[in-house]
Amino acid sequence: MNKFRYSHEQVVWLEVPNEVSLAYQISGCPLRCKGCHSADTWKLGVGQELSSEYLDSRLKQYQGLITCVLFLGGEWQVDELIARLVQVKQGGLKTCLYTGFEQEELTEDIISHLDYLKTGRWIAELGGLDSPTTNQRFIQLSTGADLTHLFRKGN
Repeated sequence: MNKFRYSHEQVVWLEVPNEVSLAYQISGCPLRCKGCHSADTWKLGVGQELSSEYLDSRLKQYQGLITCVLFLGGEWQVDELIARLVQVKQGGLKTCLYTGFEQEELTEDIISHLDYLKTGRWIAELGGLDSPTTNQRFIQLSTGADLTHLFRKGN
C-alpha cells in the first residue's frame, strides 16, 4: 500500500477565507486536469510521507498560529485522509479539502470530517475560484453556504 505523501507544505492565508491554514499538496491525483499547476504531483508516491507523527509535530509547532489544515487532494486515499482529518479535528483545528471532484463523488465519511470543501475540476477556460465563470465552488459545510464569491476582487 502506498503511504500518504505530500509534495508541498506551507502556511497559506488565501485558500480558506478567514483562516490561517497549514496546507499539504497530496501526491497521486488521478484526475490529471489539462493545464494543472501541480502536474508534478500526479504520480502516486511522490514526496514525503505525511505520517500521523509528522503531522502531530507540525500541529504542535504551529499551535496558536494556524486555525485550519488544508489538504490539496488526497481523497483517492480515503482511509489515510480520514485519519489525518480526525487528527486535525482532535487538535481543535478546522479542516478543508480542495478536490477536483464534485461533492457527490466524495464519501460521506470524508465530508463528515470537513469544515470547508473546494470542488470542481480545473478547466482553464473557466478559470479558478477568482473567476466569475468558474465551475469550481468553495462551500462552508456547516451552513452549506457557497463562499466562492469571497475569492473575487472586491470581496
